[in-house]
Amino acid sequence: MASRPVFIPDYDGPDLVLERTFHFDWAPGFAPIQKKKNIDSLHSEARRHGIDRILEISSKSEETIGQRLSAFSLKIDIESVYHPLESVYQGCKVFERSGPFVNVFRMMPREARKYIEARDPGRLIHFRLLGQDYPLSPKNAFYDWLYIRSLRYHSEWIKENVPYDAFTDIEFNPAKQVNCQARAFAEYLSLLRRGNLVDAAADFDFFASMLSPI
Repeated sequence: MASRPVFIPDYDGPDLVLERTFHFDWAPGFAPIQKKKNIDSLHSEARRHGIDRILEISSKSEETIGQRLSAFSLKIDIESVYHPLESVYQGCKVFERSGPFVNVFRMMPREARKYIEARDPGRLIHFRLLGQDYPLSPKNAFYDWLYIRSLRYHSEWIKENVPYDAFTDIEFNPAKQVNCQARAFAEYLSLLRRGNLVDAAADFDFFASMLSPI
């Protein structure tokens, strides 16, 4: 058995996102068919509890839109140059012994991760983007902020092409990880519906003030 969260945009409540965790049978292994089994099992359990139209957001998604909304697929505009979102997030890390790593912005996401892991940089202190520092708290704020910034000019397309009510990322284990692209996209939809997307994408502090602590 395993448990994974399902993220639901909250359009008028105190939180941007509602999170519901479900237990389901886990198929071990790294083969794509095993990932599909786990996604199907999680979604089936969520539907059994009344949550319909669920989209897996990851490179493992069977839906093209779910793959395209993955942080490994999205790109973000940094000074009029588009870089992989995940690479920018990794490159913005500032550790006690080194960082940030602007040179990894242009790398593929997995290369960027391996590059930084190989540096043995010590403890993470904060993030830095274009000379400005960003805090580690709320824990998911900087990652989620980059994610919504990457989609800020695509709201009309998303309104027309993403008819889903809830979102998952089968690789995300909240017991071991903080950042989740499915949660970030659910936040994006809430901000869009509430009319706060432009302000949140432009102002990190404004966005962070809307998040619940993790």
